[in-house]
Amino acid sequence: MGTTATAHQPTMRTYVAVWIALLAIVAVEVALTMAHWPTPRLFAALLALALIEAGIGLLYFMHLRFERAILFWCVVPTVVFALLLMDHIWPDAYRMLHMRLLP
Repeated sequence: MGTTATAHQPTMRTYVAVWIALLAIVAVEVALTMAHWPTPRLFAALLALALIEAGIGLLYFMHLRFERAILFWCVVPTVVFALLLMDHIWPDAYRMLHMRLLP
C-alpha cells in the first residue's frame, strides 16, 4: 500500500502555491497601505483582503477544502447566524458603557 496523493489529498505543491498566494496578498496589503488611500477606501480594501486571506487559510491549512460539502453548509450558516445575533447585542453593550451606575 503506497501513500500516494489522491485528488482528495493536498500535495506539497498545493501548500507552496497557497503560501505564495498568501504572501502576494500581504504584499498587496502593504502596497495599499503605502499608497496612502483615503481611510474608508483603505479600510474596505484591507478588510476584503483579510477576509480572503482568512478564507484561504481555513480552506487549505485547516483542510476544510477537502471535507464534505455538508460540513460547509452546516458551519457557515451557523456562524453567520451567530454573528447576526451578536450584532444585536453590541449596541446594547455600547450603551452600557455610558450608563451611570447607582451608588
